[in-house]
This record gives sequence, C-alpha cells and structure tokens, in this order.
Amino acid sequence: MTQPLSLIISFYNKIELLKLIFAALEIQTFREFEVIIADDGSTPDVVDEISRIKSNYFFPIKHVWHEDKGWQKDIILNRAIVASEGEYLIFIDGDCIPERHFIQEHIESRADNQIVSGRRVMLTEKISKKLTVQKVQDGYLNFVVGFPLFFETVFEGKRTFMENMIRIRNKFLRRLFLKDRRRYLLGCNFSVWRLDLLKVNGFDERFVYPGTGEDTDLEGRLSRIGVHPVSKKHLVTLFHFYHVQFDTNHEPNKKLFNENNLNKITFTPFGIEKAN
Repeated sequence: MTQPLSLIISFYNKIELLKLIFAALEIQTFREFEVIIADDGSTPDVVDEISRIKSNYFFPIKHVWHEDKGWQKDIILNRAIVASEGEYLIFIDGDCIPERHFIQEHIESRADNQIVSGRRVMLTEKISKKLTVQKVQDGYLNFVVGFPLFFETVFEGKRTFMENMIRIRNKFLRRLFLKDRRRYLLGCNFSVWRLDLLKVNGFDERFVYPGTGEDTDLEGRLSRIGVHPVSKKHLVTLFHFYHVQFDTNHEPNKKLFNENNLNKITFTPFGIEKAN
C-alpha cells in the first residue's frame, strides 16, 4: 500500500543510533509512513543487521545502499527519493532522534510552495552515552531529559538549544507569539513535497563533501522556483545525538555552490535524472 509520506534517514554504519531512531518512530503519534534508509556504504555486518531487524517494526522499511566510495550523501539521497512512495518526504540524519509528535507536526505543517524547516535539541555527551532503546520507548526524551539538559545548560554552560523542547501547537498562540518566517533549510530536519523535489531534479550529486551546498544548494534551487523554507519554531523537533564535530570547510563545495547561485540554476542536470 502506498504510504502518505516517506521518512528518509541519511545513514552510515551507526546501527545502534538507528535502533534509537526506530524506537522513537515506534511511539510516533502519526503512524502511516514508510522509512527509507539512505545508506552511504555501510559495512556488510551492518547491512546484515538491518536486514535482520527491519521486520521488527510496524512501519515498512526500505534499505537503499551503495558501495562506500567516500562521502556521497547526496547521491544516495537521490536514490532514496526514487525508492520512496510517499507524496510528502521528511529528511533526517542518522544521528537525530525524533520527538514523538515529530511526524504528525511535519504533516500538519505542510503547505504548498513551502519547505518545513524544523529544529533540534543538542544532547550532551553525558546524556548521549546513557541513552538506550528502552529509555526512548518509555518517553525519556519527551520530558525526563529536560532535567539533566537544564543542569548541563545552566551550570556547565553547554549549548543545547533545550528551549526547542517547548512545543506550541495552538494556532492562535502561534499567530500571537510566533512568526513562521522564511529561514534556512536545516538539512537534518526538513520536509517537502516529492513533486517539488522532482521539479529541481533532487540533490546535485557533484557535492561530494559535507558542509556548504550539500543541502543549501537544494534550498537555493527550490527557492528560485518559489518553494521556500519556513521555520517552525517550537514544533517538529528532534534530538541530536552527541558527536565530535567534523570538518565542513571544503573549497570545491563552496565553488560549486557559488556557481549554481550565480547561474541561477533550478533544475540540476546532475541530480536524479542524468544529462545524456
């Protein structure tokens, strides 16, 4: 049966984190979705483990994999888009754990000519090390995690963005106190109509490094056809698992990103459909 939406997870080898994500998906308030694992070349043992566990969950799981040839996230994301059946697509990274209302709020926030741009709470190293599948299933991230996060934020100076845990769903209150403004696309948490992605031919596969352009190029091309990212503060929140920051300062990305912007590219010939 065709699903109303597809959740696409960018993934590489971190199977224990993937299990945390699946645990969070098991308790979602909206339950009609499929999951596409966009796997950028995980090892055979991880591939085997995904095959073993994917029937354990109520939601259908598709595993899209290609050989590891370095960072090729945008390439595997395009393959995941092709494999998806949903008319609406949500994108998250494999180190991001959705809050239990996450999918429902993405669905409720969708609109024509719009990318929904969500927010994230940064889990600290201490909290991340203690997080388990059972804790996620028991709703630890919905409320209990706020106490240790508050302590580390206030008394240890950790930058957690824990204010994003405050959910404001009432439309009147949102109109009164919040303005849904155009803002940048957050690559680890956004959603968009599948047809809009096809209009710009998906991700530009020439971006082969993380950082500048890997997702902001897509944002730029969508914006040029009138589809803009809109920030949804205090909604569609996920929890970012702690890891050491990696290098995102790559000159080839910057050069390509600037060229696409200068030439006002919308439909990339280096995306889902390839130029002859």
